[in-house]
Amino acid sequence: MEQVLTTEKKPIKLWLSDIEDSALAQAKNLANLPFVHRHIAIMPDAHQGYGMPIGGVMAARGVVVPNAVGVDIGCGMCAVRTSLAAIDRETLIRVMGLVRERVPVGFKHHLKRQSDRVMPVLPSESLPMVEREYESALRQVGTLGGGNHFIEIQQGDDGFIWLMIHSGSRNIGFKVANSYNHLAVDLNRKWQSEIPKAWQLAALPLDSKEGQLYLREMRYCVEFAYASRRLMMERVMGAIREAAGPVEFGELINIAHNYAALERHFGAEVLVHRKGATQAKKNQLGIIPGSQGAESFIVRGKGNPESFESCSHGAGRKMGRKQAQRELDLEQEKRRLDKKGVLHALRGRRDLDEAAGAYKDINRVMANQADLVEIVTRLTPLAVIKG
Repeated sequence: MEQVLTTEKKPIKLWLSDIEDSALAQAKNLANLPFVHRHIAIMPDAHQGYGMPIGGVMAARGVVVPNAVGVDIGCGMCAVRTSLAAIDRETLIRVMGLVRERVPVGFKHHLKRQSDRVMPVLPSESLPMVEREYESALRQVGTLGGGNHFIEIQQGDDGFIWLMIHSGSRNIGFKVANSYNHLAVDLNRKWQSEIPKAWQLAALPLDSKEGQLYLREMRYCVEFAYASRRLMMERVMGAIREAAGPVEFGELINIAHNYAALERHFGAEVLVHRKGATQAKKNQLGIIPGSQGAESFIVRGKGNPESFESCSHGAGRKMGRKQAQRELDLEQEKRRLDKKGVLHALRGRRDLDEAAGAYKDINRVMANQADLVEIVTRLTPLAVIKG
């Protein structure tokens, strides 16, 4: 831990010393909420989000805050180790071509409805938003989306080639998130909540029908995001087999970083909100990706209670998307990746929002959370597809 702030109603424990002013202001808002348990934890990749900083962890008593989960519910990572010790550039190019044929990226969806069997089973209780979006989701499951989502082939320092995917819940998660945040705002106004609307942290009581409904719909979106990653990974593994011949694959590691879950911390059952943060229980395997062109890591959690058994979800942005597009040098960013031999996704200025220069130094981020996780495997990028 880098520092503890005690200026607010609850302490703020930070695993970084250089947090941006806007993210710190949001952390202070969190620390002044009436339902916060113990303290607020801010991970080393933290930066400004909607209402709550990305890289923030909040344990709440009796309420759920939709904006403390975020709009991409269930967004997360999965990774698989292959039996390959190496992969040549020609094979990499073929694999990436096959993946692009089988996994729609950006705003693209599948042309055909996917099988219901790949979707999470709908529960017996009604999920109004999920049911409304279900048919659309059948064309979105197994698609990458945009922003910082990626498919990457990597060389591990364990001597094996790895596959990694970062993706979320597409439009179904976005619709659920926005719907319940708007509902929370309306109800908080009706109830004359003491939480200022400008904080963007409207809450739903857990003992209300609205709070319980949000939790059920949120959990479905978390399951959908996992199902989508799993389907993409199956298709990436198929591309590897087609291009490289017989290959065996290890167990899928999967971890989400936008969700809320009931857990026990400091003697109380609380709803832990992780927004751009992942669970890091003792001995739990996790994934912390770097930026395009930087190392990623398979990690093992240390179960640190001060972070509510959490760690960062990545490197974290140091530039906003528009700022990166304005200020970064395209040719310099491309040379940085070409020098490392990475088959990358930088083509024009619009792609600079996902250039390595827009992100924090992942090695510094990892050093800042040495008390939260230990590194199991370092993964060097070989080829990347960006949304």
